[in-house]
Amino acid sequence: MKYQIMMGILFTLLSRRKVFAGELAGKFGVSVRTIYRYIDEMTCCNIPIDVSRGPQGGIYISDAFKLPKGLMSKEEYARATDAIFAVNEQLHDPVLESALEKLRAQFKAEQRETFVTGNLLIDGGTWGDERKFSDKLAVLDRAITEIRALEIEYVDRGGERSHRKVFPHLLILKQNVWYLYAYCTARKAFRTFKAGRIRTVIETEETFAPVAFQREEIPLRFWTDSERTVDALFEISPSALPFAEEWLGVENVFERNGKHFAEATLPDDESLVGKILSAGGGFCVVSPASLAERVKKEADRIATLYR
Repeated sequence: MKYQIMMGILFTLLSRRKVFAGELAGKFGVSVRTIYRYIDEMTCCNIPIDVSRGPQGGIYISDAFKLPKGLMSKEEYARATDAIFAVNEQLHDPVLESALEKLRAQFKAEQRETFVTGNLLIDGGTWGDERKFSDKLAVLDRAITEIRALEIEYVDRGGERSHRKVFPHLLILKQNVWYLYAYCTARKAFRTFKAGRIRTVIETEETFAPVAFQREEIPLRFWTDSERTVDALFEISPSALPFAEEWLGVENVFERNGKHFAEATLPDDESLVGKILSAGGGFCVVSPASLAERVKKEADRIATLYR
């Protein structure tokens, strides 16, 4: 019964995206505490369900979430849809009707999904990514096109979560990282949100009046949640040249006295040292000395784990 209720919760969320715990408890004949316990178990299975407290709160699931590809075989899909259809013939439940439509639509469209806009086809996910980052980009792009407000849960670098209502205006791709440029109603100002830190995104029925701005007004010199920067010089081995050109840009890589170097102004956050070390021994920090020392300390710390 437990897993039937959990499946029922999932299909209810897929149909309506946002419900209240008391409503789910009444529907499935269990306590509110049990509903929250089941929600916790579902989130442990990487289903992006979130709980918002307060009068406007509730339990909701990201519009970018879809059932995993290959979840059911052709025969399993047929049996599942037949069973839901038979039950719905008796109950005439709109939620079951919606679930049935979603199952049928997913089976027809089950193929590698990508984000398409204009003349671009973009697959933003990593290899083997079943959560399909591209689906999230598609939701953001659609909201911009339809001038529709979004409710998002954003996770900052410190792990703190916040619920925001935003008016999306632009998607930005900078150094292979996607950002959403949007007006945040809580901050009453435009903000740049790293797409990878948007945990859930809900499309609302609310529309807004977009703000016209010139390209020069877009803050393209932002850094990932940080104002700190560092001017760095690297010496690069031939094996690490492709990495340097992709990360820092070919225009910042040059040759001097038979050796390869790269110069760049970079966001000085906790990810910088890890990024440098990901190149292995092919990247050497020439300056500043403080950054070179940080890389050395982290490399020593990692080395001790294997002694």
